[in-house]
Amino acid sequence: MDRLSCYVLLLLSFFCFRLDLSWSLETRFNRAPNNQGSSDLANLVYHMGPVLSSPIKLYIIWYGNWNSTHQATIRDFLNSFSSPALSPSVADWWKTVRLYTDQTGSNISDSLSLSGEFFDSRLSSGVRLNRLSMQHIIKNAVTSKPSPLPLDPRSGLYLVLTSSDVQVDEFCRAVCGFHYFSFPSIVGATVPYAWIGYSGTQCPGVCAYPFARPLGAPPPSAMGGNDIMRPPNGDAGVDGMISVIAHELAESSSNPLVNAWYAGDNPIAPGEIADMCLGLYGSGGGGGYVGKVSTDAGGNGYNVNGVKGRRFLVQWVWDPVKKRCFGPNAMD
Repeated sequence: MDRLSCYVLLLLSFFCFRLDLSWSLETRFNRAPNNQGSSDLANLVYHMGPVLSSPIKLYIIWYGNWNSTHQATIRDFLNSFSSPALSPSVADWWKTVRLYTDQTGSNISDSLSLSGEFFDSRLSSGVRLNRLSMQHIIKNAVTSKPSPLPLDPRSGLYLVLTSSDVQVDEFCRAVCGFHYFSFPSIVGATVPYAWIGYSGTQCPGVCAYPFARPLGAPPPSAMGGNDIMRPPNGDAGVDGMISVIAHELAESSSNPLVNAWYAGDNPIAPGEIADMCLGLYGSGGGGGYVGKVSTDAGGNGYNVNGVKGRRFLVQWVWDPVKKRCFGPNAMD
């Protein structure tokens, strides 16, 4: 904890809150040539900060009025990280994230467990939120009586998930999710957290790719044709949200204090391990084509398996050993 505190003090002296690291729409739909087969397009560097090497305890804050079916899908996804499933699995996907280490040589943890949930249906911070609101939402969740979430600076990773009736600044316009760390002056300790919004009614064509058609973009599909890919769990918004959650979990674990693994010389706009592989879900992907993924009998696209027979479509991340984007469904 002393080392983490020193990192935080150093960061706060250089960075403003706008550094929240975001799943960027500009990057997503106007990206440079993909990095799937080349190490020349990415220069991922370790900046000596910590990674999440201790067992990771996930705490969900359900903000707004949530559909119980959507909640069950997200829970099953999060429970798939440390549970056996058919290969390629969610746990197999996490093995690439685990390749990242800190300065002691410790890898990112292979243990992710859903350890608590808090239901903020009363909208403690209102219906319109900004980036700083997320920290106040976490503060409310860890202090509300009679059943607060634990404030867990050693192992906790907090997910603020907003429902369709909540408006978040920049959501659908600039970002679909972001991660950062909390300020002790607000929350009471430094903890990594991520926010992801449900886009099913607000902007499915923006944040539920590839299950909805982006405005002005050619329709993606599992087979490279003209049909929109069908979501494996029956809802474009929640299935699109799953991939953004995976994206933010990977980057929260490899760059929790904005000083560990990222590419580029400017930490204000870094390229993190999932940013480099936006839009890539299978071999041969790029240029609006998601790559080779599987389809079930109903034509639903997926690339990993989870608990309870669930299937999910999760974007690839940068593999530091292979020096390219990679996922467990890769053909090579």
